[in-house]
Amino acid sequence: MTAAVLYGKEDVKIEQVPIPVLDSGEVLVKVNVALTCGTDLKVFQRGYHARMIVPPALFGHELSGVVAEVGPGVRDFRKGMKVVALNSAPCGSCFYCLRRQENICEDLLFNNGAYAEYIKIPRRIVEANMLALPDDVSFESAAMTEPLACAIRGLQETGADIGDTVAIIGAGPLGLMLVQVAKLAGCNVISVVKRDEQVAAAKRFGADDVVHLSKVKDPVQAVIGLTEGRGPDTVIEAVGRPQTWQWAVDMVRRGGVVNFFGGCASGTKVELDTNRLHYSEITMKATFHHTPQTVRKAFSLIMEKKIKSTDYITGEAPLSKLKQVLQQMLDRGNQIKTAIIPGH
Repeated sequence: MTAAVLYGKEDVKIEQVPIPVLDSGEVLVKVNVALTCGTDLKVFQRGYHARMIVPPALFGHELSGVVAEVGPGVRDFRKGMKVVALNSAPCGSCFYCLRRQENICEDLLFNNGAYAEYIKIPRRIVEANMLALPDDVSFESAAMTEPLACAIRGLQETGADIGDTVAIIGAGPLGLMLVQVAKLAGCNVISVVKRDEQVAAAKRFGADDVVHLSKVKDPVQAVIGLTEGRGPDTVIEAVGRPQTWQWAVDMVRRGGVVNFFGGCASGTKVELDTNRLHYSEITMKATFHHTPQTVRKAFSLIMEKKIKSTDYITGEAPLSKLKQVLQQMLDRGNQIKTAIIPGH
């Protein structure tokens, strides 16, 4: 089969590799669509991911497709079923899983290889995080389940409530998803964006106000100025840069919550004002990945057509053009997500 293999920094090759052989409980999925995302872009740019992928390795993790083969012992899926398979599954029995923190499971099993004609889904994911698609849900929409589950958890863990003001720094695919999820939750949303084309995108996804970095001298004061001088109740950083982590702490209101949603490069250090943290009673947290609960919440929003692929997918390309697509993303094109079609 044809598949993308990551070898290192900005080094992805389209190669012929064997079709995976199934063991008990596993499923082989013929990939109909795999979506690009900010995490894949970081992996492409850095050549690795601290938790999810070590090269050389098959690449990509947002996908949907059709069951091509089932291994012995598979009960809930059969050949020909439309499915979405998530990129991980927790063990279900460790210290963290028993405390509903499955995203930081001691033995979190990751699965990569969406940019390929076929992908093998391990037994644990088949049992915990693979879902059958209704006929009226498109492959493109279903493939958004994984990033949407991360966005839902990011907002959920802040405790943001109806009527709260939430500022989201960053307007990449996940930043925009956070805008849309926060708006669906009844929050007032401020989007902090970098590029001209992101202004319209943020408004389209529900932002009540947009702070365009090139139009303001001080983004922190610009955001605070939209909140009667207090600062937002919640700030979610969705960029993954030290400067924007600091902005998030500086702009949140006293007693507010900051979520460091965007992961910085390994080894990054950030300096924070300890007086502000202490005397303003600021809560800081970070959220990583998703849980089975937020996966199902995301899937429900997609089935209810509250989150639509047509809002996010701005292009389509064959697997052979994957490297060019990722390079265009690095060059900051206008696309949000590109649907990679392995069969083309």
